[in-house]
Amino acid sequence: MLKYTVKKYCSEGSKVNQILMVFLMVLPVFSYGMAIGWLSPMGPKLMSEETPAAKPVHPDIISWMASVPYLVGTAAVFIYGFIVDNFGRKKALMLTSLCMAACWSLKIYSTSTWALILARAIVGFGVGGSYVVTPLYIKENLGNLMVYIAGEYLCYTTTLWICLAVPLLHLLIFITMPETPSYLLKCGKVEEARGALAWLRCRQLTDTAVDGELQTLLLEMEQNSSIRFFEVLKVLISDRSTFRAFRITLTITLARELCGCLAVLHFASLIFDEANGGWVLSANQQAALLGVVQLIGSCTASSLVERTGRKPLLGVTCLVSGLSLSALSAWFWLRGGGAALPVAALCLCIYCDAAGLQPVPFVMMTEMFSFQFRGTVTSIVIAFACALVSAELRAFQPLAASLGLHAVFAIFAAVCLVSTVYIACCVPETRMRTIEEIYAELRGKKPDGAIDNASKDCERAVTRL
Repeated sequence: MLKYTVKKYCSEGSKVNQILMVFLMVLPVFSYGMAIGWLSPMGPKLMSEETPAAKPVHPDIISWMASVPYLVGTAAVFIYGFIVDNFGRKKALMLTSLCMAACWSLKIYSTSTWALILARAIVGFGVGGSYVVTPLYIKENLGNLMVYIAGEYLCYTTTLWICLAVPLLHLLIFITMPETPSYLLKCGKVEEARGALAWLRCRQLTDTAVDGELQTLLLEMEQNSSIRFFEVLKVLISDRSTFRAFRITLTITLARELCGCLAVLHFASLIFDEANGGWVLSANQQAALLGVVQLIGSCTASSLVERTGRKPLLGVTCLVSGLSLSALSAWFWLRGGGAALPVAALCLCIYCDAAGLQPVPFVMMTEMFSFQFRGTVTSIVIAFACALVSAELRAFQPLAASLGLHAVFAIFAAVCLVSTVYIACCVPETRMRTIEEIYAELRGKKPDGAIDNASKDCERAVTRL
């Protein structure tokens, strides 16, 4: 989400450098949102008799096109971790845009099956980079909405050219940006790191604030240099409290990814076309409505998560999603008149996903682990999420064809409702609590003695939404 980004980069004043950097950090994820959302309006076009391909694309190919980005993204998460550590964040971020540009170029070049699937696989490599390199709180909603609208009102080729322009714009501008100070320090380039930090903060090289922040970065680098992935993984599994926190994180990630929202966003036009309730809006226009609702949910997530707490917001949004999907399943089973109920149910489900189910697990993850564990846990959780989504999207259309949409949405509803019970019984509240307090609750004990607020994890505080 954008709240932390603006606070971090513009806290020294609303300067052009910080605003430009924030814009360039958001742009790759915006491009990723367009790449993922593209399939919803274009999938039905590719399968129709008016297809831009040589012949209508088989539904199984569309399922593979939906699934393969996340399948590739599962491995790409770890590859990008290596790239960031050894070649820097700047090069890694530029590589994500290069992947997006290659994807759109390949789709413009050919509509053959091999090109469509390969292009989506290349997107998957960029997806892994978007999750690792760019901040996890930035959502891709606006990109989804833009491509929904473009897919409704513009032709196939025009939409592709617009999508290609976004990563090319990022590549052209971002090449002039400095490397991150942390990576420059890691390479021993202290003066270059000082210059990059001064540029980012719009200060003079001799400013004492720049020296102070540089010393902080050096201290963090020394603390992180001794941390190894497999050493962290060993402690993660062997320590009882840490492992329980890890297990909870994986479980709520499973609930988040198998709630069905990503399947809805990928196949929204097909779902609305199946509902076919005679609305004045076309299937693509109704899908664009979901994009608007998703954007609204994302914008309200920051205030909701701070006002209501993590556990209540996660539990309520999971419950409401389950009830909405149950109603949607019943509608498809009974085939009730009109499309008001499926549209309302899907909008409510997507809002809950954007406002709670998607952001809250990431927030709780940062609050349940110290900085020594966060990098490793984040990589594993993102790879796990990508694998789940890949399987879900590959199975969605075959299951819908064999069992019916009502059965598929019933499965999604069951996941949400069971997860609600799990959240209520097993997930701790993490808001305004130290890791010691959280782990004490996981052990079923109270923390020994009062904990001074000043001793709370400072890094956790700045990674909240």
